[in-house]
Amino acid sequence: MKTSASKTTALAVFMLGISAAAGAAGPLADRIAAGETIRIGFANETPFAYPGDDGSPKGFVNAEVIGVLAAMGHTNIEAVQTEWGGLIPGLNAGQFDIITGGMNILKSRCENIAFSEPMGKIGDGFIVAPGNPKGLQTYVDIKDKDAVLVTGAGYSNIEAAKSAGVTEDKLMIVPGPTEILAAVVAGRADAGTGTYPTMKQLADSSGGKVEITDPSVMPEESFNWAGVGFRKEDQDFLDTFNAAQAAYLGTPEMLAAVAEYGYSEAMLPGDKTTEWVCANR
Repeated sequence: MKTSASKTTALAVFMLGISAAAGAAGPLADRIAAGETIRIGFANETPFAYPGDDGSPKGFVNAEVIGVLAAMGHTNIEAVQTEWGGLIPGLNAGQFDIITGGMNILKSRCENIAFSEPMGKIGDGFIVAPGNPKGLQTYVDIKDKDAVLVTGAGYSNIEAAKSAGVTEDKLMIVPGPTEILAAVVAGRADAGTGTYPTMKQLADSSGGKVEITDPSVMPEESFNWAGVGFRKEDQDFLDTFNAAQAAYLGTPEMLAAVAEYGYSEAMLPGDKTTEWVCANR
């Protein structure tokens, strides 16, 4: 948890970053200077990022990002919802300026967008039929037991499953969480996978139709670090965002803002950097 002294130091670095970046403003900095909104793009991924009843940005990644932006003095924010698979293309096409939603930092994604420093350490989870009749706990189990696994389009779980030897014909790709749950409930898939917080929320809301498996049995290499996505040409803004996030992450204010969504100190990212994650995930 940050001390007030460390927070002051980080904010001082952040202010220096603003001055250093002022001469090389990217598209987002230009939008802000022109008085335009900061457009946050996200999919319907409870509890990471999802729209409230009024369309406002909910979820712990949105709450964290909004907190960081507020610390930077930015409150003119617009929420833009899209499908998960449209987040990175939409960001690069200029449909929004920042993408949230608990997007895991992956080498393949790092080639296309710039990530903030990690904001959370996230494990994978499986949902299965009650009693877990096939005994599916890991991706290797899916392969060894010739099971069908369903996950979302663009999810990092696709790469994780393939790395464990799961073949294309045993992977069912659907738009998102609602369809993952439906496939398992209907018996079209033996297990559904996504990040543990999302899968737990599906299990909790299913009325006993599915259950969540034990995430602690997942191999270390299945853990990922979530970041916030930016266009590569907005590196100037990203640098100042990272400094402000370092001052905010883990503070009582931040933990209070994300608590209702299930984020706790146990999910803080630790000492892994985006550079390390991009190289190792």
